[in-house]
Amino acid sequence: MTTYHFIGIKGTGMSALAQILNDSGEKVQGSDVEKVFFTQEVLEEKNIPILPFSKNNIEEGLTIIAGNAFSDDHEEIIEAKRQGLPFFRYHEFLGEWLKQYTSIAVTGAHGKTSTTGLLAHVLNQTFSISYLIGDGTGMGHVDSSYFVFEACEYRRHFLKYEPDYAIMTNIDFDHPDYFENIDDVFQSFQEMSDRVKKGIIACGDDEYLQRIQAKVPVMYYGFSDTNDFQAQNVFESDGGTTFDVFVRNTYYDTFTIPTYGNHSVLNALAVIAICHYEGMEAEDIKKIHSFKGVKRRFTEKVVGNQILIDDYAHHPKEIEATVDSARKKYPSKSVIAIFQPHTFTRTKTFLQEFAESLELADHIYLCDIFGSARESDGKLTINDLKDLIDNCNIIDIDHTEVLKKHKDSVLIFMGAGDIPKFQQAYENKLKNL
Repeated sequence: MTTYHFIGIKGTGMSALAQILNDSGEKVQGSDVEKVFFTQEVLEEKNIPILPFSKNNIEEGLTIIAGNAFSDDHEEIIEAKRQGLPFFRYHEFLGEWLKQYTSIAVTGAHGKTSTTGLLAHVLNQTFSISYLIGDGTGMGHVDSSYFVFEACEYRRHFLKYEPDYAIMTNIDFDHPDYFENIDDVFQSFQEMSDRVKKGIIACGDDEYLQRIQAKVPVMYYGFSDTNDFQAQNVFESDGGTTFDVFVRNTYYDTFTIPTYGNHSVLNALAVIAICHYEGMEAEDIKKIHSFKGVKRRFTEKVVGNQILIDDYAHHPKEIEATVDSARKKYPSKSVIAIFQPHTFTRTKTFLQEFAESLELADHIYLCDIFGSARESDGKLTINDLKDLIDNCNIIDIDHTEVLKKHKDSVLIFMGAGDIPKFQQAYENKLKNL
């Protein structure tokens, strides 16, 4: 029996895929850096061995799955190729694995992880499913009828997949270290749509998605009355957001989700549309209200008289959506943004847009830019962003106690780097004050 060895097993997608193979009865192990990541807890719970990187980990009988963050000159990859072992990149292996199921890819510039998690939660009410979510969560069943997975457009990795269905949430310019412009991004989604075998569920309120040419039926969802699935009469309360769904202008049913903001309604509409299409009963789809969320997406914690929120928002549109959610859920509280930009290229490309989206908060704190191994920093510093924003300070991890003055407020820690350690530092300070 082969053993699957994951190079970079603590990566979010890698961790999720390792869990799926393990749950499906396969033998799994992996290697990574010593640093602790939030993804490794569940791997440890499932007794999946995590080894420190070493070429000695590579032995006969292993099938190698390498994370996309690691280049071909990594010591374990060199050794695996020297020994001639079966070798896959993460997205290549996933593309092969999902062929045994009815697969649903969830893709888009924003909202992928939340929508994948929501879809897995709702389908799971009725069917036996496997799922791979970009927050590091994966679940496999040997007898799964569906495989729900997050498909990332970065470096066109999603072109390795040939899913039965695809949900497309939006098209927006991101990953400026790879994509040239919005047209380049659009082209990649157009190529992805050509690989879908049965149908596409796309947000019809997105001007770029309206232009997708597909060989399969495209079902549109959104707020506008030209959509096949339309949300009307949106109402926010303490328990979440309630809205009516109309299917081709005929009232279908009323749904409640535990989250806030137009982006949350759109994510839910996408899930309702595919579940309706696959013949699920409305009563089962309504269990959408019991969804507990995914990791690092508006994850809340009450500490003293403050609400601390951890969120992965790392693009101006995502910051806008996260601040909007906080305003709708806590209309009487001040919103404080603590933001760590992720990658120098993204910060430089969207400098003005970051400033504008952050200014939707009442007060802004900036952490140093979290650089990426795949770029050089140039001359850009966090002060370039600070200079564009009113009511803004730089925050140092050793002096987070400054946040204590924002009484009865919502503090949102945002970013795709290691921003959670700033929240942790603040919580530790509060214990010691």
